[in-house]
Amino acid sequence: MSAVTDQVREKFRNVLMFDQNMLILAALLGFIAGFASTFFRWMIEFFESVFSIKGFSLAGIPPQMYPFLLPLMPMVGGCFIGLICKFFPNAVKENGVHKVMYAVALNDGKVRKRTITTCAVTSSITIGSGGSAGREGPTVQIGAAVGSALGQWLHLSTERMRVLVGCGAAAGIAASFNAPLAGVLFALEIILGDFTIHTFSPIIIASVIGTVTGRALEGNEVTFNVPVHELVHPTEIIFYLALGMLCGIVARLFTFTYFYTQALFEEKINIPNYLKPALGGFIVGMISIVLPQILGNGYDFMEQALTGQMFWGLAFILVFMKIMCTSITLGSGGMGGVFAPSLFVGAMLGTAFGSSVHGVFPALTASPETYSVVGMGAVAGAVMQAPLTNILMLFELTNDYTLILPIMASCIAASYTYQRFTKHSLYVQYLLNKGINIRHGREVSIMNSVKVRDVMNTEFTTIAQEMPFRKVLETISYSKNFYFPILDNKGDMTGILSFSDIREMMFEEQLGDLLVAEELATHKVQVLTPEQNLNEAMEIFSQLDVDQLPVVRNDDKAKVIGMLTRGDVMAAYNREILVSGFER
Repeated sequence: MSAVTDQVREKFRNVLMFDQNMLILAALLGFIAGFASTFFRWMIEFFESVFSIKGFSLAGIPPQMYPFLLPLMPMVGGCFIGLICKFFPNAVKENGVHKVMYAVALNDGKVRKRTITTCAVTSSITIGSGGSAGREGPTVQIGAAVGSALGQWLHLSTERMRVLVGCGAAAGIAASFNAPLAGVLFALEIILGDFTIHTFSPIIIASVIGTVTGRALEGNEVTFNVPVHELVHPTEIIFYLALGMLCGIVARLFTFTYFYTQALFEEKINIPNYLKPALGGFIVGMISIVLPQILGNGYDFMEQALTGQMFWGLAFILVFMKIMCTSITLGSGGMGGVFAPSLFVGAMLGTAFGSSVHGVFPALTASPETYSVVGMGAVAGAVMQAPLTNILMLFELTNDYTLILPIMASCIAASYTYQRFTKHSLYVQYLLNKGINIRHGREVSIMNSVKVRDVMNTEFTTIAQEMPFRKVLETISYSKNFYFPILDNKGDMTGILSFSDIREMMFEEQLGDLLVAEELATHKVQVLTPEQNLNEAMEIFSQLDVDQLPVVRNDDKAKVIGMLTRGDVMAAYNREILVSGFER
């Protein structure tokens, strides 16, 4: 009995060592990615000073030239981006959150190391020179590239590589925005599409360490300092739901304009590609003469809206002009993200909407700045199709919990309204336009083409339901499996036994002859059939957070004919990618 127990302990030790090693790597990655994302922020601030009056002054330019030069700075930044595009075209093409999603789904989590440099330089020039873009997309890419580089250096498995990519993305977001919870959910909800405990724990550690690193370098400050808000009257929730639906419509307008402008620059504007970012920058610069609020990430002007210093008419105009300028900046070849512009659009829409309803129902509604806060999260949540991420991120960006109910209502209403037009986020739609359909971090068409019967293992260990606990330990100690179907005397499955079921009983040797397998087993078992495809199998794996499922006959769900592991699915998936000839 002692020898058997030692063997079982060894199997548990191997499982625990996997988790412990990943947590150590996640902590290290959190520190590196946290520093990298903070350094990226410093780069943006540096270029903002270069392309500003301060930079003109240091260059000895006469003050009377400042008003003429400032609107041209987005074009100058676009010229630099164009030159980089001309001499390093492949490197620039790797930029974008969608590329991280692609790497996780189709490239074994491998992101090129040069992405760290190219993404940081091009994005900081675009944003610093006044291009209408945000820093969250590049931050995610930088963190993900750091995680991938660490995984490749250590020659880790595909699954560990994907987890480290998620850890890097989470740490980058957490450090950049001082938002650890949002960093975790962003990585899980958007990048990985996987909420299992094996991915959840390392990402939490990475996000925490990334946040601590960012706070050590930049201080513990919230992104937006807003006054305390409250729900004035219970019936006011109706207005927040209406705002959410309006935000969903505007979010759809945002994504439509984004892709339309991108197609316009790619197909209709017949000039060399390296000149297009300069043209986009010129257009944005000319618009900034009248509306300087559209330049950069717009955080300063969002702060005005959140503190009630923005005129509702101007805010309404900025909703559409920010959408246009962001689409022009990114569609012409500028580098950056859409999260900050989404927040900006939501803040302005909330201000305009809040001013209207507060003017009509002053006793039942809060001030316009309250609606501005809620609108930020609603538009961003709809564009990204990640309402939970944005609910928590908005709370962390403002440190205001009093509006959590209106924020939740508006974010969900916005997401559902957006889905009335399209089911896909901006990131997923970008990949769909390239012929790639990703769900839960995997390419759907590949997963749909492979059946469970082609992958399942027909050699597995079963346990009789009357088998004593002592004999159970002996049986599983010689097995490579971690899940064991429990069979009755007719050979029908009555339950399933896993390591987690016996973990607490394993060291109670006096129970060896008292307990039987049936008393320890889980009797409500989710099963697969041979004709189901791997996409359906992965859906069940994700829902149950298990690593192995029994496969039963089509005509008799009690007869087990095989076992399917998550690892088997991933191995088959990777083989199909190679056979299909996808670009690496």
